[in-house]
Amino acid sequence: MAAEAERRAAWRASLAVGLAVSAYGVSFGALAVASGLDIWQACVLSLVMFSGGSQFALIGVLATGGTAAGPAAIAGATLLGLRNGLYAIRVSPIIGPGVARRALAAHLTIDESTAVATAQPTLAAQRVGFWATGAIIYIGWNLMTLLGAVLGDLLGDVRQFGLDAAAGAAFLGLVWPRLRALQPVAVAVGAAVVATVLLPVLPQGVPVLVAALVALVVGIPNLLGARARSEEGSA
Repeated sequence: MAAEAERRAAWRASLAVGLAVSAYGVSFGALAVASGLDIWQACVLSLVMFSGGSQFALIGVLATGGTAAGPAAIAGATLLGLRNGLYAIRVSPIIGPGVARRALAAHLTIDESTAVATAQPTLAAQRVGFWATGAIIYIGWNLMTLLGAVLGDLLGDVRQFGLDAAAGAAFLGLVWPRLRALQPVAVAVGAAVVATVLLPVLPQGVPVLVAALVALVVGIPNLLGARARSEEGSA
């Protein structure tokens, strides 16, 4: 009964985060077309790249510099995409073995699928969280990208709908239960301060990467300490 309840909770978290983030795809589709991309180009980006931060970084540079800024746009998007490689290290034990499974998981390893998966208490619930969140967002994001690209100017300024705030709120609801001990609160506050300070001076998405270093600085010593204690206990 407990395992089933945990899986249902993982499904609920996946659905809540997935729907909120998918809706934001409308914004990408509309902004991509406004930046000079065709509808099919916007849709291919979502299908193949499927990393919201990298996608917005790419069209943001293209919007200001046109095709001449292509190399800079690609470099910025690639830099942001590197974080997914770090996520892969964390979710690899959750995914399990199998070349085909890992290849599919690599495409679905994004902020949201990693966050929902790692927030679950058991391996079974983590797998539900990862696959359900990844699938919901992949389907929803691509559908909303198409909708935003087709409607284009009819939507006006898509930022006025507050879809980005909805996605952020979903993340906050996911992280909030973990902010019970002093250390997670300190890490969250520190990361928020770093991102806020750097936001006006760095390109879109980069402040988030820099803020993630706060968690790494704290988390790596903890991980090494936990391994050391485990080795001492088994000796």
